[in-house]
Amino acid sequence: QVQLVESGGGLVQTGGSLRLSCAASGRTSSNYRLAWFRQAPGKDREFVAALGWSDSTYYADSVKGRFTIYREKAKNPVYLRMNSLKTEDTTVYYCAVDVSGNLWNLRSQAKYDYWGQGTQVTVSS
Repeated sequence: QVQLVESGGGLVQTGGSLRLSCAASGRTSSNYRLAWFRQAPGKDREFVAALGWSDSTYYADSVKGRFTIYREKAKNPVYLRMNSLKTEDTTVYYCAVDVSGNLWNLRSQAKYDYWGQGTQVTVSS
């Protein structure tokens, strides 16, 4: 079992920044893949960013150049730095862990085995 806890959400104005954190505990492994998703009410969960092998990064086109997924020295937690926030970024953000260790279907929520409870991000105009 892996437990994930997100934090760092909040209210920010358009153009502002936030940093989300995802802390993992339990039976974690350096081979696990970690990603961020977001889900607006009534919509499917949407891929935001993921860490690949050697902490390579993958992003949705909608956030590329504005968001950065990273961790310091390959350690816990994993962060999502969000800059130049837009009103359309308003939603609940989730971190997720995939235990397979491979890079297949990184952008698919079906790949991930464990999820956090989510943290709300609200961007006001």
